[in-house]
Amino acid sequence: MNQAKQDAIRQQPPIPDWTAQLVPNATINDLDELAVATAKVMFKKVHSSSIPAEEIDAWTTEEFLANSMMMRDGQITRAAILLLGKPLSIQKIHPAVAQITWTWEDEEGIVQDYEHFSIPFILTVDKVLGKIRNKTMRELPGGTLFPDTMKQYDEYTIREALHNAIAHQDYTLQQRIVFVEGPSTLYYGNGGSFIPGTIENALEHKGPQFHYRNECLCRGMVNFNMIDTVGRGIKKIYTEQRNRFFPMPDYDIDNEHRTVGVTIYGKMIDEKYTNLLKTNSSLSLKECLWLDAVQKHHPITKEAAKHLYEKGLIEGRAPHYTISLKVAKLTNQIGHYTKEKGLAENSIQKLLLQLAHNAGELGFQRKDAFETLQHVFPANNTRDEKLRKIGRLLVNMAKDKLIVKSSNGKKWLITEIGEKELYS
Repeated sequence: MNQAKQDAIRQQPPIPDWTAQLVPNATINDLDELAVATAKVMFKKVHSSSIPAEEIDAWTTEEFLANSMMMRDGQITRAAILLLGKPLSIQKIHPAVAQITWTWEDEEGIVQDYEHFSIPFILTVDKVLGKIRNKTMRELPGGTLFPDTMKQYDEYTIREALHNAIAHQDYTLQQRIVFVEGPSTLYYGNGGSFIPGTIENALEHKGPQFHYRNECLCRGMVNFNMIDTVGRGIKKIYTEQRNRFFPMPDYDIDNEHRTVGVTIYGKMIDEKYTNLLKTNSSLSLKECLWLDAVQKHHPITKEAAKHLYEKGLIEGRAPHYTISLKVAKLTNQIGHYTKEKGLAENSIQKLLLQLAHNAGELGFQRKDAFETLQHVFPANNTRDEKLRKIGRLLVNMAKDKLIVKSSNGKKWLITEIGEKELYS
């Protein structure tokens, strides 16, 4: 789906809020008492500056639910069932699926354990997050800028990402929220299009979104101190990862199929990126996002590449951008830079001449050249790209009379000129 179509979808009038709809056959008896009590404690915390705690304590349950927008005209909303409902009350909003599935996968992606969690979501979140193996890290990417130890994942980040999945899930799609824990990543997935369209839009937008898919549910979560609606949640997640010198989150947004996923990293991927963040505190969050894509060999836009080029942060040609020599020197990454950049063409040509010399009258084939040279090309080149580069080199060297085809045309032989070039 192109950007114009995404923009058109976002500009359409919002559809009726599914979570605000009343549940005619639901009563207060369908709500979990502990969930309601927890919600009231959180409500008092959120509204401590505007409503005296004594006044809130004096409210009946119905008054509390009405003031927190979980009840309207004396009837329970679907949002109330999601946040405060007893597990059995999920039947009252059938066929919607209100379930979070936690899965633990090993290094090979093989499922080692799983568990399904249902409503009330105000209590469920702690149970789900309690499954995470949030290890204490002692080998830290920040060096002396870090404390002695820290947890693999930031508490705010892991909680905010799950709350976002609950708040923005499209419950009409009848999909569960998925939460996959790997050895060094956390993945959250939910159904629904991403209203801001792109992460860049979400990071640049000032203030809350113009509308939310689940306005009633979001307001309830704000009242219960689960999220805020000033648009800072995603931005804070990115900022927390940057402050830890970890890779930025990866958002997988598929507005056409209406799914959103986010991967949170709990380890360093590329030391050059970490050192760049440590040595350049003036980088904007957007620049960090683009550089993070470069370190992961993900595509970036022409505008992003142009901006990073002009600041001397990257070099190379699309789509194979690498950290620039300037940055490599500043962060003591010359070795890594050379690996990413690959050897210069004249150095590769010398290696081919050495291969031809060693092969002698037997000659060599392109597959022999690939075996010799596969590690000297940029690390992000594919096998086919490397083979094409070798093919072009061989043709150019033949034009310069450094090598020549054998009589059967299947192998390459070194010429006298090539021998002289090798030892020049």
